[in-house]
Amino acid sequence: MCRSVHDNGSHSKSGYLSFTTGRTVPRAMHWLLSPTNIFAPASTPAQSIFDLSRFVLIVTGAIFVVVFTLLAYAVVKFRNTHASDGREPAQIYGSTQVELAWTVIPVLIVVVLFLTAARVIAAIQNAARPSNALEVTVVGHQFWWEYRYPSLKIVTANELHIPVSDPAHPTPTYLTLLSADTDHSFWVPRLGGKTDLIPNHPNRMWMDPQEPGLYLGQCAQYCGTQHAKMLLRVYADTPEDFDRWVQEQSRPARVSPAISEGQRIFERTACINCHTIAGTPANGTFGPDLTHLMSRQTIASGSTKNTLANLVAWIYNPEVIKPGSKMPSMGLSTLQAAQIAEYLATLR
Repeated sequence: MCRSVHDNGSHSKSGYLSFTTGRTVPRAMHWLLSPTNIFAPASTPAQSIFDLSRFVLIVTGAIFVVVFTLLAYAVVKFRNTHASDGREPAQIYGSTQVELAWTVIPVLIVVVLFLTAARVIAAIQNAARPSNALEVTVVGHQFWWEYRYPSLKIVTANELHIPVSDPAHPTPTYLTLLSADTDHSFWVPRLGGKTDLIPNHPNRMWMDPQEPGLYLGQCAQYCGTQHAKMLLRVYADTPEDFDRWVQEQSRPARVSPAISEGQRIFERTACINCHTIAGTPANGTFGPDLTHLMSRQTIASGSTKNTLANLVAWIYNPEVIKPGSKMPSMGLSTLQAAQIAEYLATLR
């Protein structure tokens, strides 16, 4: 299972890290279990890319060893000594064998690398799509992610939930990548390669995580001031957990009737022009859908944990948490911000 070292690992005095998965690894090697470790692919596209990278590394490593060995030999064998007479060594001109060797061999190496890469790209892009594949539309915004599940009629933000794919019965997830403003790039290292989100040019990718857990990623294309905090969180759920999540997201927002002042303030401000809360006058699409806000672990596209205190700080002055974000400060008092946060904390 893919788990975050900082969230799920426990340190021991023996210099090892213990994980809830039952695995124990030396502390110096905890990066091997990192959710962003490119050397631990957890889906078919990521595995194909990893295998290609390993092959390229072996070929280029062999070239390095050969070249460095010849260079070291030349330096040692023909170094300047007191016994040398300083004459220029014999020069070789017009040797067909030598010229063919240093022309044909590099060309063959490049051709092999090109064909291998082309085969992997074609295999990923032209993979057969099973009838039970999940379709998700990903929309990149400055600086957050929108996820739409057309067949499930679900819209959420920043945290993508997809089912684990059983190799015996594959259930991959196919993503249609769109951009609402500028160029972005969707990259979850353990699940696949980078794919750009370009305005007016849909791109597509797919993934089939084979281990449940949390996979972290990052917008990999500079898209503005808060590019570094446009984080990706992909939850690969077991079929049972995914079905439960779908049921919860399909229900209307559960609002406590005891919290009313915060809702009134929310609906009297420009908040409703940017955000949607199903069953209320709020139907904006410029910002994240908040219908089930408290079902998410983080806010501000993964920048901070989703707690009541952080919600208050985020509403009162977004610049404190995410300078340069597109969410404006509404000029609310701390009391009003706290009341809105208490209302939002009921949206599960």
